[in-house]
Amino acid sequence: MATTEKATAADAASVSIQDVSRLSGLSEATLRYYEKIGLIAPVPRDESSGHRRYGGPAVELIQALGCLRATGMSVQDMRAYLRHLDGADGDAARMRALFERNAERVEQEIGHLRVRLRYLRLKADLWDARERGDAEAEHRSVEKITHTARELR
Repeated sequence: MATTEKATAADAASVSIQDVSRLSGLSEATLRYYEKIGLIAPVPRDESSGHRRYGGPAVELIQALGCLRATGMSVQDMRAYLRHLDGADGDAARMRALFERNAERVEQEIGHLRVRLRYLRLKADLWDARERGDAEAEHRSVEKITHTARELR
């Protein structure tokens, strides 16, 4: 979605849960859950329909939460992020630590994904060697797969 569309929706007097879901990448169920657990403030309702109506600042906050969630950040860490947004003494250090910890977690996940990718490529090589009838290449593939399989555990 274009940036101007996001700005337009965020600047509107109020938008629906469907619009906020689309803008933030968070499902409607997740938005309701975040409201239920207090991660986001109670959302005002339209008097006639009872539907949630999100104002611009709420949309901006939810978009930020959507970005954090997309990184795999936990609800607990998102709460910490929200607590330290005001910039009080020591908040910058806490925020830096929060993001460094999450960056390290993502680095570990990337390492695990690289092992999984290597395993899959080795399996493809094995089947390529079998298809070609190359017993020597098949044997090498099996050795590499066996070694990589230990890293998967």
